[in-house]
Amino acid sequence: MPTRGKLSGMATEAIPPSWQAAIEPALATAEARRLGGWLRAQEEAGKRIYPPRGQRLAALALTPLDQVRVVILGQDPYHGAGEAHGLCFSVAEGVKVPPSLVNIFKERENDLGIPPSPSGNLEHWARQGVLLLNNTLTVEDGKAGSHAGRGWDAITDAAVEAVAKRDAPCVFILWGSHAQKKAGRIPALGKSASHLVLQSAHPSPLAAYRGFFGSKPFSQANAFLERHGIEPVAW
Repeated sequence: MPTRGKLSGMATEAIPPSWQAAIEPALATAEARRLGGWLRAQEEAGKRIYPPRGQRLAALALTPLDQVRVVILGQDPYHGAGEAHGLCFSVAEGVKVPPSLVNIFKERENDLGIPPSPSGNLEHWARQGVLLLNNTLTVEDGKAGSHAGRGWDAITDAAVEAVAKRDAPCVFILWGSHAQKKAGRIPALGKSASHLVLQSAHPSPLAAYRGFFGSKPFSQANAFLERHGIEPVAW
């Protein structure tokens, strides 16, 4: 059985206390054990994996379950050296802002009038209750999507379900078809006013002009939160 509160094979990846009850059932599965063993074998074989150990659950560590008010779902981490640090769409301080995030900042400016940030580090969102969660939490250097289907889905599904099952209203922002596949993990989608689900095209340069630009997710999220007596996000 996996060590309580940690992902088997990744002893440095401690599950934050607020998430343990929600995540540990997924960690107890054979799929999670295979994931841990496979990651360890990849690293022992000399494969470079991002983000580094200790940062792979940063989204959960920075945004406790009881503080989540917005969920933004990504696909998998950036696969360039020094970019990924455990938050979807975010890059470590000092790293050039990647194209998808450039477009996110453009839409934020169009929506809220906030100029593009020189830094692509979104920790200030995460610390306000914005869960920046990738569907797959690791990737091999230079190989986008290389860890998809290896077992992370069960763990990130459990995180999304845990947020959706709370009584507190929440905004789920699903950009692109990959994120939208998780919509089924949000109970009563389209049948209840308890959550707001915003879906649009992905912010990547290949898709942003097909419905991401002009979607105004930031103002819509804040208006929903304010209607429910919840502090809006300082985007």
